[in-house]
Amino acid sequence: MRFSLRFCLLFVVFLAGHRSVHAKNGPIVSGIVRAVEGTTIEFATIAIHRAADSVVVKTEFSDASGAFRFEQLPVGQYFISASQVGFDRVQTPPFSVSASDQKLPAIVLKPSSKTQLKEVTVQARKPLFEREVDRIVVNVDGSPLSAGATSLEVLSRSPGVTVDQNDNLALRGKQGVLVLIDGKRVPMTGAELGEMLRGLPANAIDKIELITNPPAKYDAAGSAGIIAIKLKKDSRQGTNGSITGSYGYGRYYKLTSGLSLNYRHKKLNIFGNYNYSDRNVFTQLTLHRRFYQNQQFIGSSDQENLGRTNYVSNTYRAGVDYSLNKRTLLGAVVSGLAMDAEARIPNVTQTFDEQGKLQSSYQSANRRNLSMPNVAANVNLKHSFDSTGKRELTADVDFAHYETHRRQNLETSFTLPLRPSTTLAGDLNGGLNIRSFKADYVHKLSDKARLEGGIKFSWVNSDNDVLFTNISEGQSVLDTGKSNHFQYDEKINAAYLNVSKTINKTSLQAGLRAEQTDVKGLQVIGNASFERYYFQLFPSVFIKQTLSKTHDLGVSLSRRIDRPTYNQLNPFRAYIDATTYFTGNPSLFPQTSYNFELTHTFKQKFITSVSYSRTDQPIIDVVQPAPEGNRQAVSTFQNLTRSDYYGFTLTLPVQPASWWTLDNNLVAYYQRFVGELAGTSLNSGRPAFTLNSTSTFTLGRGWTADLTGNYQSRQLYGFLDIRPLGQLNLGLQKTMWAKKGTLKLNVTDVLYTSPVNATSAYANYAEQFYQRQDTRIATASLTYRFGNDTLSPSRRRDGGAEDEKRRAGGA
Repeated sequence: MRFSLRFCLLFVVFLAGHRSVHAKNGPIVSGIVRAVEGTTIEFATIAIHRAADSVVVKTEFSDASGAFRFEQLPVGQYFISASQVGFDRVQTPPFSVSASDQKLPAIVLKPSSKTQLKEVTVQARKPLFEREVDRIVVNVDGSPLSAGATSLEVLSRSPGVTVDQNDNLALRGKQGVLVLIDGKRVPMTGAELGEMLRGLPANAIDKIELITNPPAKYDAAGSAGIIAIKLKKDSRQGTNGSITGSYGYGRYYKLTSGLSLNYRHKKLNIFGNYNYSDRNVFTQLTLHRRFYQNQQFIGSSDQENLGRTNYVSNTYRAGVDYSLNKRTLLGAVVSGLAMDAEARIPNVTQTFDEQGKLQSSYQSANRRNLSMPNVAANVNLKHSFDSTGKRELTADVDFAHYETHRRQNLETSFTLPLRPSTTLAGDLNGGLNIRSFKADYVHKLSDKARLEGGIKFSWVNSDNDVLFTNISEGQSVLDTGKSNHFQYDEKINAAYLNVSKTINKTSLQAGLRAEQTDVKGLQVIGNASFERYYFQLFPSVFIKQTLSKTHDLGVSLSRRIDRPTYNQLNPFRAYIDATTYFTGNPSLFPQTSYNFELTHTFKQKFITSVSYSRTDQPIIDVVQPAPEGNRQAVSTFQNLTRSDYYGFTLTLPVQPASWWTLDNNLVAYYQRFVGELAGTSLNSGRPAFTLNSTSTFTLGRGWTADLTGNYQSRQLYGFLDIRPLGQLNLGLQKTMWAKKGTLKLNVTDVLYTSPVNATSAYANYAEQFYQRQDTRIATASLTYRFGNDTLSPSRRRDGGAEDEKRRAGGA
């Protein structure tokens, strides 16, 4: 069935004739901050605390009119503290938050009697983790552990997030994660995504949101949930900015620096930032393989890879916002990432017969060069139809261009038996264009009811060409068996409707998203092509019931889809060593999942949830015998038949002392896979768990410290059996120079306990590997902020091409 353009346009007309608005997830608490003489105070730090234990739940800043607001608050008892340089800190009496919105009396700050020359030590630091109704927020910028780190390293230390040996991201033990950067989907997964996130320094990130069960407004992709990365934005008036530099050392050095500038005056806001990163990464990979034929052992091989990869990245972002009037904002943003990587990975391989006698021995020198420039442009419009903001229209037009240039030179020298050396030279050039249009119309029907709806159109074109040449004794011959040319075109049309309503102590939200997909793929060599057309509906339901002042119960159900990434479908090859290569799989089908979650909240801070999901045709990363035989292995992607996931999550934040906050997160799960691959039937799973614990210490005189630890138990993912691993990290932070400077010191993986040790077994093949990376790193970072300290609320928005930008790459 085709989802026609006419239907989408009719859908927009329908929405314009009806009232729609963002789904409301909990009551809103708002207020205003004034001085004694009645003037409003902007850029005041406003923190809302749980009355039971004084723990900070959220922090905000007052805007130019002195106003502030807190959204998505669970019902319960709270109090608010307000502070500003030159004023005494004020704390409100405790108050109750119910299911309806609440406006507080004006908060009045009195001038401080203390001399302004003394260091101001009263400050409200954002908690490292904030838990909202439907997500966990990781405040990256406030943590000393972010100094000198990459965004991939920050993600690996976030609650419930794991990164495997191939850089596949998992949320609460489930792969199939949608990654957004400022609302735009990253067009990559696996190793491609890992390399891109290594090029994005953590000092460019403000916060990360982990959303396990997104509503219909989001694209239907992401069966495991959404990881939304929010980059830093400066909202101060006038001309201001910040400069950051960091240096780290593990096995090799890591250098990161960044500059951010912003000019805001009346209706105009111009902003931009630039980050440079030069990181050297050590990798060690040890492989032991055993080969069988008719269940009889026929031989084995041992490999040792020691490598060094240099990543150099330049990231930039520039844009302008202009208020056409009080109700209309027009904006434009251009952003990009240019990353270059150079790897030198020597390899030693020995093969043995069934008696353990040495058969062959050779050495490979693998030199790889990777260049991944990309650029994206966005034009956005936000319009409120009245001064109350009850009716609002937003629209985005996005364009993104990604390139991949990979050069490879694999030289192999043979010592047993002795024969001439060979060289395999590869040259890959790929391009990807993404165009999208997105519009959302929202309208608040009443204090307790909303509607929201929108449409989205996206067009994707991908073209990849790879040539391999064999060089031996000075003769070059084109290898037609390895060379390839792959073209891919995709169109997705989507529309959604979301309804929410609060009835007494019950909050209801229901959404329906429709997506119609047209896909065409062509493998030019061999003239192999495929076409797929499908229309699917993705319903979602969320129910929250307030049982008492201390107990809340929530239920969510949804259906989601993960389409293969563009490079997962691409049959080009990338050689790891003389006997191992990676290739895509054009025969992959999308995986679809049904997700259920039941959540209980006690005293607005202790959260327990149980979840279940069923995934049909799950896509997994596998290493299996290559079709060429000759003891070669191929890393690729395959569909299995089914996967069942059962999960239990426990969030346990405690405050042992006024200066010590301890945040604990436990995810226990059982995941079973059913399918057949390489002549091997699979119907198994294993109970597993991950544990994250973070201690935040307020030491006084501007000093704070973070101590984090994470542990992942033994787990079984498809055919891969992974041994336990963990990591301990320590960070220290000092605020100085009248809060304009921040010094951060940290040591990650202090005990060096995060190597990956795993096995995979099939009927005719078994592999055991040990992989260690450069994870124990000591880093020092210094940030200086300059310019005006007056804050004005930013109204910049995210774009609309978030779905396609993740899938433009693959492992």
